[in-house]
Amino acid sequence: MGKKLRQFNRATHRDLGYFFVFMILIYSISGIAINHLDDWNPNYYVDSTAYQTQAITQVNEAVFKQILDEIGIDNPYRSYFEQDAENVKVFVKNGSLQIHKPTGRIQSEILKRRPILHTFNWLHYNPNAVWKWFSDIFAVALIILAISGMFILKGPKGLKWRGTILIALGVILPVVFLLYFYF
Repeated sequence: MGKKLRQFNRATHRDLGYFFVFMILIYSISGIAINHLDDWNPNYYVDSTAYQTQAITQVNEAVFKQILDEIGIDNPYRSYFEQDAENVKVFVKNGSLQIHKPTGRIQSEILKRRPILHTFNWLHYNPNAVWKWFSDIFAVALIILAISGMFILKGPKGLKWRGTILIALGVILPVVFLLYFYF
């Protein structure tokens, strides 16, 4: 590779790397989160909080709306269900409250978005056509980064020795995985 081509390669690799560094982080972090869907929900978590109020003698929508106001839950009231003589379950948007009527003890479980991961995952799932095209451009940039990165170093640390071994290992691992688990 000539000196001019090597300089162009290095500059392209550097500039694409700088431009897409945040995209690489977004897709990497959300990719790790999405890989573990069986272990947890990367978009939401359950906020479980205990409250105490007066004993509940009446069971109706107005009482439950007043309790929601009193304990500071903004989620809109949906409905309720009397489980037995002492317990009632109140449903709100994205959650519920378990109320022990004689003691006024309340346990809420509200589904809340994970602040950063929910946003990253939303972007990872390509929310609209504009983002889809930007993601395609990003994917092409990753291909260019991968290929140009192979030619950054020359000599024994480049493709002549170390680079070739690492590339071979990088090819062998997915092939072995595919042979073992896919075919």
